[in-house]
Amino acid sequence: MNRRLKLERSLAKSLQEYLRGITGGLLFSLPLLYTMEVWWAGFIVHPVRLLIYVLATFTLLLAYNRYAGLRRSAGALEVAIDSVEEMGIGLVVAAVMLWLLGQINTDMNLTEIGGKIVVEAMTVAIGVSIGTAQLGGGGKQESDTGMKGEDSQPSSSPVPFLADGEGDFGGQIAIALCGAVLFAANLAPTEEIIVIAIEVSTARLLGLALLSILFAVLILFYSDFTGSQRFSQIRGIKNILFGAVITYAIALFAAAAILWFFGRFDDTTVFICLAQTVVLGVASTLGASAGRLLLQ
Repeated sequence: MNRRLKLERSLAKSLQEYLRGITGGLLFSLPLLYTMEVWWAGFIVHPVRLLIYVLATFTLLLAYNRYAGLRRSAGALEVAIDSVEEMGIGLVVAAVMLWLLGQINTDMNLTEIGGKIVVEAMTVAIGVSIGTAQLGGGGKQESDTGMKGEDSQPSSSPVPFLADGEGDFGGQIAIALCGAVLFAANLAPTEEIIVIAIEVSTARLLGLALLSILFAVLILFYSDFTGSQRFSQIRGIKNILFGAVITYAIALFAAAAILWFFGRFDDTTVFICLAQTVVLGVASTLGASAGRLLLQ
């Protein structure tokens, strides 16, 4: 029984590490995933330069995991395995995001598809490594709560968005908006947002919306991010969905407001305005979710 419990805890911890890694990969590389010049580099760059880029990234991952990674006392083999896993996660995340953004499809040849994925994945992989090692902290927070007296008790609020109590509702909205604006403002003025919005299919647009809500759920409730302890203590499908949907609504509001400010809605159809908001909503949701944890 004890062995089974330890195995379950180990699997749960590994999943949390992977979730933090995926989130970190997107947090640090999302602007590049939305950049035309990086898409073009995938099929313009010479294969030899691409190989050098991959080897250089792997070397950086080895160095980071050895000296600043999650398990700094790990041996050479463990460091190498972690680095390979991070590159693998980077490739998968880059491939999924590029497909949802309509930048890879079955009409392209394998060289172009592979080049785009590899170029994007290397930056994602570094973000995965940093996210896994540096963005965790739920367990640490839990161990520190003994110094905080009654304030450290789990919230009795039934609504996860109000994890610190009803009086904190305005503060949570403000922090979520700050995080959403911080991320969305980097991408809203670029041409890529409207290009993706015009070219993307309705099915992929729906996929981006569902992915955004999924990110909100995972970051707030399951990733063991720094600051996530008070959210993860409140479970239940209704509560979790409510918190994620509210966070996504704030993210969409921030995305739409910034797009309007930069004139992206001028002389544009309603569908394209909506598509732009959903496309930018991926970034603003990451900012709103992670911001509620990291900006406090």
